[in-house]
Amino acid sequence: MIDKGDIDGRILFDDGEHKFIWLGTDPADRKGIVQTLQYLIVDKNRGWLLDPGGVHLFSQVVASASRYISLDRIEGIFFSHQDPDVSSGIALWLGVTSAKVYISSLWTRFIPHFGLVDQSRITAIEDSGKALTLGSGARLSFVPTHFMHSPGAWSLFDERAKILFSADVGAAVFPDGAETLFIDDFAAALPYTEGFHKRYMASNSVVRRWTDIVRRLDPQMIAPQHGGIYRGRAVGDFLTWLSSLRCGVDLLDELYRV
Repeated sequence: MIDKGDIDGRILFDDGEHKFIWLGTDPADRKGIVQTLQYLIVDKNRGWLLDPGGVHLFSQVVASASRYISLDRIEGIFFSHQDPDVSSGIALWLGVTSAKVYISSLWTRFIPHFGLVDQSRITAIEDSGKALTLGSGARLSFVPTHFMHSPGAWSLFDERAKILFSADVGAAVFPDGAETLFIDDFAAALPYTEGFHKRYMASNSVVRRWTDIVRRLDPQMIAPQHGGIYRGRAVGDFLTWLSSLRCGVDLLDELYRV
């Protein structure tokens, strides 16, 4: 269970100069709004935010991130795709940080619709991806996650922490009161995971290609934007299940019978 002690977040990895942090729960009662998870990487006292969320979460994420680093030390903000629960707070974040924003080249022209006028701090991620080296020498790799569900989606792999931020891939929709920070038993989480992936992932060929890439990376944790963080045996169990999943256009005949 996620309890009140998790409002402030939790450090998932820390080797003294490099940290990967989950930024905690939203203490407000927000019925009808999808639950999201936000993350922060701190490397030699410089910060990276991963999908910091929509406008309604801005003040909570600011407060949580500020417990770990001064906002003026945040140098990068990674947006996995264009959805408002990911990126609608972009103008607010660029107002309180000097960070550069990294987002798919497909979505840079849509960003102004969230109130952003100056695009000089936007860096487009081209379809082939890229990697960045941080001050400690740690590498962040942008992992192509196209059509899962966005045609221009990315995961981000922290090679030093061995944690994959997977955006919507791995999302679970837990009922109220059943939320959990960590998923150790994938079979128990499957009822909250299966429906989302069948409808939102484009096809088995797409998810199978992504799982092949991720297996080569060998993450110790998979941290999605919704649900819980896969660790231990659940990482491999999730990848095995996803690689064989029929989803999206594979199910068109079933959908059109509705």
